[in-house]
Amino acid sequence: MSIETILAQLGNRQDPATGAISMPIHMSTTYEHPELGRSTGFDYTRTKNPTRTVLEQGLAVLENGTHAVATSSGMSAIQLVFGLYPVGSHFLVTRDVYGGSYRYFNALEENSQATFSYFDSYDDLGEQLNDSVTGIFLETPTNPLMKEISIAKVSEMAKPHGVHVIVDNTFLTPLRQRPLDEGATISLHSGTKYLTGHNDVLAGVVVTNDEAVGEKLAWLSNTTGPTLSPFDSWLFLRSLKTLPVRFDRQESSAKLIAEALKEIPEVTEVFYPGRGAMISLKVQDETKIAGILSALQVFTYAESLGGAESLITHPVTQTHADIPVEIRESYGLTNSLLRLSIGLEDPTDLIDDLKAALK
Repeated sequence: MSIETILAQLGNRQDPATGAISMPIHMSTTYEHPELGRSTGFDYTRTKNPTRTVLEQGLAVLENGTHAVATSSGMSAIQLVFGLYPVGSHFLVTRDVYGGSYRYFNALEENSQATFSYFDSYDDLGEQLNDSVTGIFLETPTNPLMKEISIAKVSEMAKPHGVHVIVDNTFLTPLRQRPLDEGATISLHSGTKYLTGHNDVLAGVVVTNDEAVGEKLAWLSNTTGPTLSPFDSWLFLRSLKTLPVRFDRQESSAKLIAEALKEIPEVTEVFYPGRGAMISLKVQDETKIAGILSALQVFTYAESLGGAESLITHPVTQTHADIPVEIRESYGLTNSLLRLSIGLEDPTDLIDDLKAALK
């Protein structure tokens, strides 16, 4: 079946006792054992919950993986992944990376738990890649400069060294990009964004098709407890049913808006990879940014992305504020950059809103 059919059917036929079409929310934290030495498969909800299990099965199918873990946030998903590796591991990371990820990686370095080096190009990656590297962490497209990196090429470069490739797939979702199919070991998401898509659920996702990695992820999740609550798991299931419809609409609007932005004199540069619904732009006069943000009537000035409502973010003061100024400016992340998350509104209204505010 197509992924659209699979997603629309998530949770259906999972409750034979009642025939519920919508997967029930199993709020119980603990479960009865039928007798000594026997289990229903559910013992304690941190380990396994019926609602979350159906969600994780759907997420594994969505990414064409074999094991999935739903976590309480995108950052808890990243933390879970890095818990797989021993102290002293070394990682190579895309230079243009989400500020929260950079902050966490920096904290790991300060605590002498791991070391991180950053790369800007395939040549740069190749020069740093050797058998002492544990993993490569990619964002593609990168946040917020929207640079695309070939997961297949990086995976091919990593393979001779036995290096895991970890991909943050938040921006494109498995509808446009399946990292595991391109050779990555792990695909992760901030489920808060497109996958849930309504700005009302905080969640993370980790998926792999490696049996050993999958078993260790399950063990770590049970041991450290970053698991998603039953109610949020149900909201996540509900949201996935409409993901293809939402994402197609957001992407089609983003293409129109990206083209319109190129014709606005106050915009000096537009960053859009041609797919997905995230756009960044640079304005001619950065001193006018506060006025632009105040003038918007449809876009909301807020962090996050991927929801039904269109949002605008000023990365250097919000999502990427923890990256030192000299570092972020060295690769083009300047005060003049704004990031757009395109929602489900009429694209004409969004274009008119941007034109009016920018002028």
